[in-house]
Amino acid sequence: MSILVGRDTRLMVQGITGREGSFHALRCREYGANLVAGVTPGRGGQVFDDDVPVYNTVEQAVAETDANASLIFVPPPFAADAIVESVDAGIDVIACITEGIPVMDTVRVVRYLKGKSATLIGPNCPGVISPGEDFKMGIMPGHIHMPGRMGVVSRSGTLTYEAVGQLTDLGIGQSTCVGIGGDPVNGSTFVDILKMFQDDPETDGVVMIGEIGGTREQEAAEYIGSDEFTKPVAALIVGQSAPPGKRMGHAGAIITGSAGRASEKVKALAAAGVSIIPAPGEIGVTAQKMMQ
Repeated sequence: MSILVGRDTRLMVQGITGREGSFHALRCREYGANLVAGVTPGRGGQVFDDDVPVYNTVEQAVAETDANASLIFVPPPFAADAIVESVDAGIDVIACITEGIPVMDTVRVVRYLKGKSATLIGPNCPGVISPGEDFKMGIMPGHIHMPGRMGVVSRSGTLTYEAVGQLTDLGIGQSTCVGIGGDPVNGSTFVDILKMFQDDPETDGVVMIGEIGGTREQEAAEYIGSDEFTKPVAALIVGQSAPPGKRMGHAGAIITGSAGRASEKVKALAAAGVSIIPAPGEIGVTAQKMMQ
């Protein structure tokens, strides 16, 4: 079993005829994803990879292929509209890889999602992969993953890969890995994904990768410490040496108050009973000890 995506997922790629969209669409398909459609305005009627139809609109793609998940590689000025187009067409799961979307655009999208059934992962994220389901919708390297019962949720793309690589090397397979994105505003939070892992009977524990900036990790700590969550969590918070007020890589990785500091996040998570990962090189061994 997995969360968000699986063998029944019918994948559509928005921006499939672009360089990044076409490259990663092929990688998703090679991994096992059921790629049923592509969307690029003005390119309707073309065919991708011999048998994948390209449409002008998401509405057309859904009507003709029953696509229920969308992977978005649309340039930043148009990405918010692409997300809304998928929501309006009834897409269940949307992963937006696009980096550099204006924050106010994302704010409007998140507000638009209120009351809707769609789940948005990202923007500025690596996507979602469920190794046991042979399904990938994103840009992560598929070969480092292995099927198993450890969930992974992360704000950082590259540290997601590092975590998975260490887990796989120790023989700890993954149920689903979700990169929620590092922007200050995104579609899904740690709590949203942790709730899904809690409800998944084939996820036994979770590795969580957080960063400086914002209070998402503290919100996750509050949920983990509640009676609603019962599974063990190991967490790494990166950016402990970052100076206040200076942006460090991700748009969301900036300390603007005491709550955004790594030390405050670690304190909250430790108080909730989370196994704190002391350094990036110890993700796997900490998770292994936690499960023992």
